Amino acid sequence: MAQSRRIEKVAALIRRELSELIINGIRDERVHNGMITITSVEVSGDLQHCKVFISIFGQENQKENVIEGLEAASCYLKGELGRRLKMRRTPEIKFHLDRGIEKGSTILNLLSRLEEERKERGDIESKEMNDSLNNND
Repeated sequence: MAQSRRIEKVAALIRRELSELIINGIRDERVHNGMITITSVEVSGDLQHCKVFISIFGQENQKENVIEGLEAASCYLKGELGRRLKMRRTPEIKFHLDRGIEKGSTILNLLSRLEEERKERGDIESKEMNDSLNNND
């Protein structure tokens, strides 16, 4: 259990430092083409590998360019992480695109559209009618 807390702590530190490095440390223009959010960081039990899940706001070709820029800068990021966190062995960093936010917004849009269609057809009663029926019972 203690090792699990340590791994979670290392993942949180890596997430914080990578956020700082992406904003201020990387000079590659490809990385700054989209708005990047680090959604989560997973570190292996032996602290040798690190998966960084990122969400990128922008066009599909911009997302590909950002991922390429981050992969090109991964050696720099690994070196800086090693210096900042003072780890004996810094994990290898792999970036993965997290599409969870996109899927969530798509589902919300579909639900909104469905609600509008149901209102147009009259499938949904007005709130006043529901309130009056509930008060009469």
